[in-house]
Amino acid sequence: MTFSVPDFRRKWSCRGYMSVGAAMVTAALGLLLVPAESAEARKYPAPFDIFGLGTPRPRAAAHAAKIPLPRPRPEEAPKAPSKASDEAPPEAGGKSSPDQPSADKPAEAAPSPQKQASACRLALTEDIAIAPSIPDIRGPGACGGEDLVRLEAVVLPDKRKVTVKPAAILRCTMASAIADWLRKDMVPLAASLGSPISDLDNFDSFECRGRNRVAGALLSEHGKANAIDIRAIKLVNGQSIGLTDRTLSRDVRERVLHSVCARFSTVLGPGSDWYHEDHIHLDLAQRRNDYRICQWNVWDPLPQVAPLLPAERPEEAPPREVAAKPEAKEGADDEPAEKSSSPEEKSLPAKKSQSSRQATKKRR
Repeated sequence: MTFSVPDFRRKWSCRGYMSVGAAMVTAALGLLLVPAESAEARKYPAPFDIFGLGTPRPRAAAHAAKIPLPRPRPEEAPKAPSKASDEAPPEAGGKSSPDQPSADKPAEAAPSPQKQASACRLALTEDIAIAPSIPDIRGPGACGGEDLVRLEAVVLPDKRKVTVKPAAILRCTMASAIADWLRKDMVPLAASLGSPISDLDNFDSFECRGRNRVAGALLSEHGKANAIDIRAIKLVNGQSIGLTDRTLSRDVRERVLHSVCARFSTVLGPGSDWYHEDHIHLDLAQRRNDYRICQWNVWDPLPQVAPLLPAERPEEAPPREVAAKPEAKEGADDEPAEKSSSPEEKSLPAKKSQSSRQATKKRR
């Protein structure tokens, strides 16, 4: 039986496809027939597991991790509110409680805790000064400060009050220094004048400005609430101790000068510049090496009456004719000398005197 070449090729290709298909079926059946409980078969993958259909490898056993549990709630702890108790029951008419924020009204921020009082604030009690605390000031250009008070009055050791007119806004340290100065230095001075102190004339305290109110100048200590300007100290009997008053005793003004220069780091008065001719500037500015400035010239007192006109002639004075007689006697002593002179020479002095009188009249 003979075959042609095309028939032989067709039969051979059919046999090849059939053999390949039989091999694939055999491999699939081998995978399915492997026992699942065989531990040895799990270690090695099937040789013909091309598509990953074999039995998966078992994972390593995970070790159980110990998770810490929270501590039991103590018995004295308050009970946590239940979900139902968290929500307040609605009021009649569907209105919410005013204490709880509604959808239209945002919740207000909790008030900040109160600032702890400073050592100066604790020491400046009502037995020393009436100086209530005020909130901190934050102004433009570093103006303002912290630990501020409004100095209204200073309480003297005998419980009298020296009113500060008007009340001064100062730092607590500056207010304490003013109180100590009045209580320890000015009270003895006023006692020597025979009357206690009643008022303190405050010319200026806190003001956000440059030095001497000059535009572009450095920030003044007044802008830091660390300075005060004083014009006078008034007594109960009505007398006023003007610190720059030249009619006041020089000794009194010098005692004030020595007291303030010993307590304050800056003292400016007459003689420092023309900005401080009518008041005294005091502050507690901190400088390097504790440098201090004390510029205050205590001028001599002015005369009570200026000698603008000559004094009137007293009534007990002798008349002018009598006062002129000694001059006539002196002229009589010179008569012998005059006799020796000729009559022409005598007439010359008379002419000269007349000409001098006419010249003086023209000059006037």
